[in-house]
This record gives sequence, structure tokens and C-alpha cells, in this order.
Amino acid sequence: MERAVVMTGIGGQGIQLVAKLLAQAGMREGRQVMTFGVFKGMIRGGTSESTVVLADDEIVSPPIAPDPWAVLAMHGEELPRLAPRLRPGGVLVVNANLVPKPPAPDGVRTIAVPAGDLATAAGAPLGASMAALGALAAATGVARVESLVAALGEVLPPHRRTRIDANRACLEAGAAHVAPLAPAAAWA
Repeated sequence: MERAVVMTGIGGQGIQLVAKLLAQAGMREGRQVMTFGVFKGMIRGGTSESTVVLADDEIVSPPIAPDPWAVLAMHGEELPRLAPRLRPGGVLVVNANLVPKPPAPDGVRTIAVPAGDLATAAGAPLGASMAALGALAAATGVARVESLVAALGEVLPPHRRTRIDANRACLEAGAAHVAPLAPAAAWA
């Protein structure tokens, strides 16, 4: 089984970092993983997107997903392009703080997560993307939250490793937010 997850937002929201974290957690769980990041020329404020493909077996195609299984959207700018491409049975996780009225593609489960509010409540207002990733993981099982937490030290640059506990708190806050929902299993 193979799952392609597209993460999108604007530069500075941590899209490339959470994609790398999901990929590392997937490897910790014994999955095959490929990632592909795309971002515009601006460091902050431009569109940022990353695709993570996780699979039980060898991945033979490049990580460019015409019909992703999941989209994590921290900002609504790219949703008009991405939401219609989601495959039926897929999942759309949106940052409800910046995407108040997400699209509702047919056959796709939409999960609105107040990622910014959760991160602020966890004491790390810059950790909204971590909260959204924690929600995606808990709501789908695409990776265990414990694997994401364990991989933090591997993906954070040395000067950011002092923020491991804050990022863990954001991941766990996002997971706790969706805990009452029935999970949509990523893996059979």
C-alpha cells in the first residue's frame, strides 16, 4: 500500500520541516519513503509545498502525486488546485485559523484543526504546522505520533533542538484535538 501526502502553506510555516519529520517517522516505522519539496524564490511568504510518499513496498515512481491520498493545508492559497485532486476516501486537514471555509471534495474527509490556537495554548505559537501534523497522524495513522516525536531530534537543525519539547507539545496537542474522531486508517 502507498500513501501520498501533500503539505502546503506559505514560506515560514514549517511545511518543509513537517514533511521531513513525517518522512523520518515513516522510516522509523519501516516504511519506504520519498519526499519532494517545492518552494518559490522567497524565503518567507511564498508558496511552499512538499509531497511525502510512504509505502509498504518499494516506491517506483517519483514523489509527484497527481491524486494524493491526503493534503495538509496550513494556508488556503493552493487549496483550489489541490483539493479537487484528492482521491476518494482521502483526507484533507486544514489549519482552521487560516482556512475558515475549506473546500469539501466529494468522498474526502475534511478535518479542520485550529493549529495556531493549539500551538499557542501549548506554549509554542510558531508550532502550528506541528499541531496540524499531529492531528493528521492521529486522525489517519499514516505515522504514529510517538514516531514523529522520536524523530524530532533527527530533523531539527542543531540550533533548533532546544525546541524539541515545544514541538512535541504541539504534535501532542494536535493529536489530542482529533482524538474524539474515529480514525481513517491509512494502512490496512
